[in-house]
Amino acid sequence: MAVGNSRPENIWDRIRERLKEKGIDLDALTGGIWDLSQMKVVCVDPDLKESVRKMGEAVRDQVVMVRIDEETRKALDAWVETGAVKSRSEAAALFIREGLKVRSQELDQLKDALREVEQAKQRLRDRARDIFDTGAATQ
Repeated sequence: MAVGNSRPENIWDRIRERLKEKGIDLDALTGGIWDLSQMKVVCVDPDLKESVRKMGEAVRDQVVMVRIDEETRKALDAWVETGAVKSRSEAAALFIREGLKVRSQELDQLKDALREVEQAKQRLRDRARDIFDTGAATQ
């Protein structure tokens, strides 16, 4: 759903309007009360042309093995059949990339948490080194 270059104060009205055009009435669903803190709106390009183009330009030299169910395999094969992608691998890579874009906010939060964990581990290693180095020097 593209909302264009809407000013921030109008974006929710534009989103509500576009959803109504698609038969989704947020006011009816939420009782007229929008809890924006509980909402996530994702704007996705209506086609994948740009993503497929970027995929063709990117070096794909990392291998990831993944098991999928038959329904997912059939969907990947359907994308290959269309000619939009060359292989299941390319289709899977494309949709992994697109999925990561959609979930980038959550991923950023997880990266922040991982950074905090790594900093805590480093403080622990530094403290252990101080304890053991000091103990060895006094003996």
